[in-house]
Amino acid sequence: MENKILNEAVQEYINANLNTDLHALLLKKSPFPEVFMQEIVQQIKGKQVAKRKFPFLLKDGILFPPQLNLEQSSSEQTARYKSGILKGKKFIDLTSGFGIDAYYLSRNFDDVTLVEQNTELLEIVQHNWTFLDRKAKFVNQKLEDFLQENEETFDVAYLDPARRDLLKNKVFLLEDLSPDILAIQEQLLSISNEVVIKLSPLIDLKYLVSVLPCIFRIEIIAVKNDVKEIVVFLSGNKSQEILCNCINLESGEPDFSYNFREEENAVSEYAEPRNFIYIPNHSVLKAGIFNLISEKFALKKLHPNTHMYTSHKKIENFPGRILNMEIIEAKQIKKKSQYNIISKNHPLRPEQIKKKYSLKDGGEHYLIFTQSVKGKIILKSV
Repeated sequence: MENKILNEAVQEYINANLNTDLHALLLKKSPFPEVFMQEIVQQIKGKQVAKRKFPFLLKDGILFPPQLNLEQSSSEQTARYKSGILKGKKFIDLTSGFGIDAYYLSRNFDDVTLVEQNTELLEIVQHNWTFLDRKAKFVNQKLEDFLQENEETFDVAYLDPARRDLLKNKVFLLEDLSPDILAIQEQLLSISNEVVIKLSPLIDLKYLVSVLPCIFRIEIIAVKNDVKEIVVFLSGNKSQEILCNCINLESGEPDFSYNFREEENAVSEYAEPRNFIYIPNHSVLKAGIFNLISEKFALKKLHPNTHMYTSHKKIENFPGRILNMEIIEAKQIKKKSQYNIISKNHPLRPEQIKKKYSLKDGGEHYLIFTQSVKGKIILKSV
């Protein structure tokens, strides 16, 4: 497959059809007798995904796997971030997949091992790493079998378990993943004192802490305010404290770090909206530290179920948006005005608000429909 799909004429055809309707393309006969159209479309899809997720692979000579493998791959941004916090001499990726994380993490290690049970996928990764002049030991084996036979130890063991069942449905509990993390956690800690696991952004943090007693660190990683992954760190020498980091890459917003149990004892004070309104970013909201944010930044919360905060004076370094707002009445909203509409703890969704008040979406100004302790309110940016 490699020599045929990498033929110069085939690569030119792939590049010329990057914006072509792929369903229509699949119905055509391949212009190359030695390459199936399905193979060509797979490479086109790969380049389309690479453009937004890992542009460093947009090179002729790179091979791309089927779409499902691309979907679960980390983005270049999140992989680069993780590479900044992991280092050592020996690294192993036990579920290497398409190898994006391993590629970036391998920069910080002298000895790198990639384990992958899918033979075709591992061959693709091995080809790409050779093309990119990156060295590693490639092991084509099921993770569970590797753990049974392995006698080496590593500074860091990394894995990104498959999050789909046999019917291709998404799963989230650790025992439903492939591999079953709960079943192998002791084996993982026997080969490395630092085990790093990438998980779904939808997984519950309290659940994680309850089933993985060796957690010592949690990274909640968002890109442009979209939470992409939860990364947990396990160690056999863990302390009682669990450090949590809320990260919002490519946002210009500061990170926020806290100890997992801090929220349990934190208390919010409430107030009606003042000059400034604070909206935490999604990595903070995912953490569920609604009282801790109020306490740490000395901000008043609007309502127990409204996760927005307020102050008279502007507080800098807040992990989220800060808006200068004032309370208005509904009758003050001019029809056909343009606003960015936010609805928090309010019965109407933004689309319903836009329709009810005949508003246009976008622009520089904000309207917030929410609820304070005294009831429903509307806020307009000043």
